[in-house]
Amino acid sequence: MIALAEDTEAKVSACENAVGQSLTSQQSRPIRPLPEVMEAIESCASLPLEDAVTTPPEAYTSEEYYQWEVTNIFHREWQCVAHVSQIPKPGDFLNLDLLGEPLIVVRGKDESVRVLSRVCPHRGMDIMPPGFGHEGHGVAEARGESNCGHTRLFLCPYHAWTFELDGKLKACPEMQQARGFKRDDHGLMPFRTEIWRGFIFVNFDGQAAPLAERLSEMNTDFGDWHSEDMHVIIEREWDCPFNWKVLVENFMESYHHLGAHAKTLQPMMPARDTWNEQERDSYVRCHLPFKEALVAEWEAMEKAGGNPFGFPTIQSLADWKKKESGLFLIYPNFLTFVLPDRVVWYRVQPMGPHRMKLLTTMLVPKSTTEHPEFPEMLTRETKMLIDFHLEDMEMCTAIQRGMRSLGAQQGRLSHLEMSVWLMQRYLAARGRGSWPGQDRPAAPAQR
Repeated sequence: MIALAEDTEAKVSACENAVGQSLTSQQSRPIRPLPEVMEAIESCASLPLEDAVTTPPEAYTSEEYYQWEVTNIFHREWQCVAHVSQIPKPGDFLNLDLLGEPLIVVRGKDESVRVLSRVCPHRGMDIMPPGFGHEGHGVAEARGESNCGHTRLFLCPYHAWTFELDGKLKACPEMQQARGFKRDDHGLMPFRTEIWRGFIFVNFDGQAAPLAERLSEMNTDFGDWHSEDMHVIIEREWDCPFNWKVLVENFMESYHHLGAHAKTLQPMMPARDTWNEQERDSYVRCHLPFKEALVAEWEAMEKAGGNPFGFPTIQSLADWKKKESGLFLIYPNFLTFVLPDRVVWYRVQPMGPHRMKLLTTMLVPKSTTEHPEFPEMLTRETKMLIDFHLEDMEMCTAIQRGMRSLGAQQGRLSHLEMSVWLMQRYLAARGRGSWPGQDRPAAPAQR
């Protein structure tokens, strides 16, 4: 565990207390039925950006609308669950619950990465409950505090059924009298899995279009960071008392640099200079140029052998990519931002209209981890990541409280909030059974 400054730990503690209080707050605003919510989203998504208004509050608070999202968005689309560096060796696994599904992300003996159900096909037992069952029971070894571990087999602690790393049933004691029983018919359920640029995605209904085809254009841009060869060096999990869209919209617009990040991000990446690329059916791309005076200062620092961004700059990047940060959203909730020295990825796990879990991670090239000053860099950048994330946590928590209140209204959007407007257009398009830009003209880039 990385040691953090006392002021940062105090802020984290205060944030966790605020989360607990917010999770118990009451809904006071009446919630319209689903058809009216869908109609309201369609209505605001139909407006041009110059006339855009915020998304109706029920989109963040309605249980009925959230269940519509689970069925029509999350189960049908790709969701990112891990990065390959989190399970580097055969037998390495990672546990998480996604939309109520207990999952194992595991690297098999054949080096293949799979996403399997943790539900035993015998009696429905979670084969890796918290703590992995009774003390000393089983073959899996936990690693760290992030639900990761290593194993040679999966053992259900209920009746000692064992499974291979690919999910196939290996042994099931005392089943010889079960007429017609075949081990091959009773493995752990596999989910459709795809790896894109080192990120592991899962699709629950098995019908989503292949990611590589959908993201061919983004691959050209994002691929320059070679995230498939990077390593996760920081992981921090957060229990968040707000709707998943509150986080996505906050992440993807930089207008709030003026307020929430006035002392952290605004001096480096002024809100007024940020802009969005054209609307696409599968993802959103935003540019956050660095302040020109800082760019000149950082270039001089790098020539002198320094690391202006915190870690060593990735030299293979084009010069213009060393002069800005970039934001990417792959619909519905894959969030990553890139800097000239790193990639930061957020794993989003919706848990209802008012709650989600979040894993914030930071990835760097392997060469960075071998730098002689890496431990000091890591401590410093961990504090930075937590500090500005705490600023966002405070804002997102307060937004969700506001969405529940009688005073919630549909305000106007700034041109700097184009990503919020694009999210509306995505939700409306999925409500029509389409994709952004496919049944209506795509919005142009801001530059």
